[in-house]
Amino acid sequence: MPHATTAPVPRHRPRWWTELPLLALVYGAYSGGRLLVRGDVSTAVDHGLSILNLEKALFLNAEHPLNRLFTAHPSIGIPADFAYASLHYLVTPAVLIWMFRRHSAAYRRARTWLMTSTMLGLIGFTLMPTCPPRLLAAGHGFVDTMAQYSSYGWWGTEASAPRGMGGMTNQYAAMPSLHVGWALWCGILLWRHGRHPLLRAAGIAYPLITVIVVMGTANHYFLDAVAGAAVMGVGALLARPVQRLADRVKDAVRARFARVSPAVQSPDVSAGCKTSAGERIPGQRTSSADPADAAAPAGPPAPADVPASAGRAAGGDAAKAAR
Repeated sequence: MPHATTAPVPRHRPRWWTELPLLALVYGAYSGGRLLVRGDVSTAVDHGLSILNLEKALFLNAEHPLNRLFTAHPSIGIPADFAYASLHYLVTPAVLIWMFRRHSAAYRRARTWLMTSTMLGLIGFTLMPTCPPRLLAAGHGFVDTMAQYSSYGWWGTEASAPRGMGGMTNQYAAMPSLHVGWALWCGILLWRHGRHPLLRAAGIAYPLITVIVVMGTANHYFLDAVAGAAVMGVGALLARPVQRLADRVKDAVRARFARVSPAVQSPDVSAGCKTSAGERIPGQRTSSADPADAAAPAGPPAPADVPASAGRAAGGDAAKAAR
């Protein structure tokens, strides 16, 4: 007889109380990893100059005109600095929560995609520490707009970190640009899952505006933005295999705990017990505290079906013998 095929059991929707610690762990590892791989400053400067020279050779140097525009017009530069310092940390969690609540079927893959790409970005920071344009020497023609307009915001002269906390950031983690990578992640999800035309339009506009902002504020080169998009592309390709691997690990851990956990044993029922009619049922046993069994005397069983008259005669004979 052919075996019936068993359909795969669908995964339950993730719970927020398990998602929050997981995301916090990954973000903490990412932030801590950036601090541990600061790299040599001179090497980071060399990498930055190499990228700038390559862009000039390819006529891709859009950073200089954008930076001059942001520097000359505070009405453009100040909003751009606020966007750089805040949207990265506001829009991305908002889209993640939106996916969790409104598109739960696609949430796990979207979350895995974001986490995988973020870890790939950390590898890029490790292998290629890069000095952003704003930290190059003044002779290269860049102005740090974050420092220029720092009196308007909460940041100081060290990127978007709050004043006095610049030492907790790695300013040489410019390649790839995860500002652009995360914005592209948000844009694709808004375009793919958004039903309202405004959401779909925001999905197009947000990544493009982010690319302009990171270059105009002199925080990234154009090729940093390209690398950020490439990292998200690789993360998208790896999201499904990483998710399957995570599911296998989770199932293996659950099976391991199921084998280790002691099973609750049922009472021994092999001896038998009585029914209400006094009969015993094979395979069951009464408790040792059964009052009927405790009161029953040991010895041969009494004869069955004795007539009442015979019983009275036997009683009379016994009385005569006693006299």
